[in-house]
Amino acid sequence: MPSNTEEYIISTEYSDIMQQNYIDYAMSVIVSRALPDVRDGLKPVQRRTLFDMSELGIRHDRPYRKCARIVGDTMGKYHPHGDSSIYDSLVVMAQDFKKGCALVDGHGNFGSIEGDGAAAMRYTEARLQKITEDAFLSDLDKDTVDFVPNFDETEKEPSVLPVRIPNFLINGSEGIAVGMATSTPPHNLAEVIEAEKAYMKNRDITTEELMQFMPGPDFPTGGIVVNKDDLPKIYEKGEGKIRIRGRVEVEPLKGGKKNLVITEIPYTMIGAGIGKFMSDVAGLVESKKTTDITDISNQSSKDGIRIVIELKKDADVENIKNLLYTKTKLEDTFGVNMLAVVNRRPETLGLRQILANHVGFLFEVNTRKYTTLLAKEKERSEVQEGLIRACDCIDLIIAILRGSKNRAQAVDCLVKGITDGITFKNEQDIADAAALKFTERQATAILDMRLYKLIGLEIDQLKKEHDETLKKIADYQTLLSDSKAMGKAIMKDLDRYKKEFGRERRTSIENASASSFEEKPVEEMDVWFLMDRFGYAKLIDTNTYERNKETVLSENRFVIPVKNTGKIGLFTTDGTFHVVKCLDLPFGRLRDKGTPIDNISNFDSSKENYILVDSLDHIIHSKLLFMTKNAMAKMVDGSEFDVLKRTVAATKLADGDELLLLKHITDETRQILLQSEHGFFLRFNLDEIPEKKKIAVGVRCMKLEKDDSLEEAYLMNYADERTIEYKGQEMPMTYVKTAHRDTKGTKIRV
Repeated sequence: MPSNTEEYIISTEYSDIMQQNYIDYAMSVIVSRALPDVRDGLKPVQRRTLFDMSELGIRHDRPYRKCARIVGDTMGKYHPHGDSSIYDSLVVMAQDFKKGCALVDGHGNFGSIEGDGAAAMRYTEARLQKITEDAFLSDLDKDTVDFVPNFDETEKEPSVLPVRIPNFLINGSEGIAVGMATSTPPHNLAEVIEAEKAYMKNRDITTEELMQFMPGPDFPTGGIVVNKDDLPKIYEKGEGKIRIRGRVEVEPLKGGKKNLVITEIPYTMIGAGIGKFMSDVAGLVESKKTTDITDISNQSSKDGIRIVIELKKDADVENIKNLLYTKTKLEDTFGVNMLAVVNRRPETLGLRQILANHVGFLFEVNTRKYTTLLAKEKERSEVQEGLIRACDCIDLIIAILRGSKNRAQAVDCLVKGITDGITFKNEQDIADAAALKFTERQATAILDMRLYKLIGLEIDQLKKEHDETLKKIADYQTLLSDSKAMGKAIMKDLDRYKKEFGRERRTSIENASASSFEEKPVEEMDVWFLMDRFGYAKLIDTNTYERNKETVLSENRFVIPVKNTGKIGLFTTDGTFHVVKCLDLPFGRLRDKGTPIDNISNFDSSKENYILVDSLDHIIHSKLLFMTKNAMAKMVDGSEFDVLKRTVAATKLADGDELLLLKHITDETRQILLQSEHGFFLRFNLDEIPEKKKIAVGVRCMKLEKDDSLEEAYLMNYADERTIEYKGQEMPMTYVKTAHRDTKGTKIRV
């Protein structure tokens, strides 16, 4: 080894250091931030917040305290990771619509089931719930769990709370760590306690037998779990998917009409999901998926969820319900991954493993608790025995006290029988005092005893208390030496919590067949597709078109006859082909604005420009000519664009090239006339352009000068009498003589 003044280099692999550091970071996040401990079911931030509230004395029967005070104290003492994480945790623990059993009693705006956020911490107040005090924090003073130094070693905090109910199952948890996530649904407190008792009575009990006591999750939002048969496998492995539906009731009205009323929502719909659901229902009406829904309103209040869907008379109620289940989040899946920290390692646990870990924890906590209580009762018994004995020789003790010069001299006499230096009135007292053998603790208690304790009734009360102490000692010794007795004591505690804090199940569990919605067939009809120069598209009926033909043609860039069940194809300059369903387009009046084509397709108007828009039926029954700015061309059979995808590549382009023209080829078309930006014209027979697949590049049609590019292409027959405008003058198309493909062409000067 080099000396302290020498420098030396350690040679190692950089990747090894990165890997080890990342593993350390990941484990820190997993154990210290994101995942709950299976024993108390709490993440570190939750545990620290509850402990801090207990230390501050914010109990259920005391006034509320500002959340800002709780958050600040927790951050300063135990959790130095920012106030937002602490306050968010505090808010969630107070929201009874998220937790199976709320642990914090919030006062003020703590958010809503519809996604409203909580008010700032300076406005809200909180205190502990009674169950939190009783079942989570009450035994911290009995050495039930280890205390560890906080982040700066100025305070002590519990490594785990001595939680006496299976909180990991009751309240569930959600958290994202590094490379893993936990997602445990909440359960019914009474049912989980019964399952835990069943496990304690029979450690070999199966998961299916446990589920007779706890049949599945019990979400605070209610709802219906519809895959009952899948639950045993999920709870055996600790992972899977639970299908949840909202509860829908049919409310009859006058005149034969009916409303659908949603009274319970899936747990996954908490928050913005309700607004999204209403938007989705409105979208179903706009897209003509159903015409039976006339209105939807959210009438929810403090009394519960009430979302009302108004239906037309004689609407098929069951079909509408199935539509909502299949097309919206009224039926959703809850992904289960019961991941927790076990012995400082993350593990995915099944139901039996979770209960086994908590039962083992309960035995450990109760063993430590009763060991502490036994020690205290033995100390109390020792003191009581000393006081009782002192009452029988109180005259001698008074003589010792009267003759002693100081407290130490009196203690030595009571404990060791040393009488030197003590003045006695008779020799018998000296002999009796020398025979006294009190313990240090008894001697201290005797010296601290008040004279009123010598009253006869007080002595009787002392003897009665001693008898009770001896009984407690015997009980504690029995509990500590007999695991069956300990188990009975634990189950008695569990029964007490069940009786005081249990509630009825809210979520129904059943088997239900998959929802199937029978969509009414759309009556096929001829319509006209209109799209203006701003990209707004719509459909109008044939009669409207015929009556307003001139207006339609003047105001729209594309006017295409199509079936209402058909599709529209869009070719863009970057060589992409987009497909739009006509059923996705609004069908209405001529003056309706329509909808942007971007909204109903993958077309992006900020990046793409369309060069051909036509009905898909016309496209697939045509032969198409593709021409790029670099004068690359090919023929493509339109059937290649009979695709199911909404977007496909229409052609392959070289770097820097773009699609310039795309034209339908008819039987009369024989030749093509090309025009470049520099004024070169080339005319040749169309059959010189080969037919290729849509993924091909094509062939070169014209040799272009440097910086020149193709500007226009005209389809013609051999003796076409049409003229084109070039530099402000009319030029016959036949003015350019017929040549061959891939030549320079003729420079036209005007």
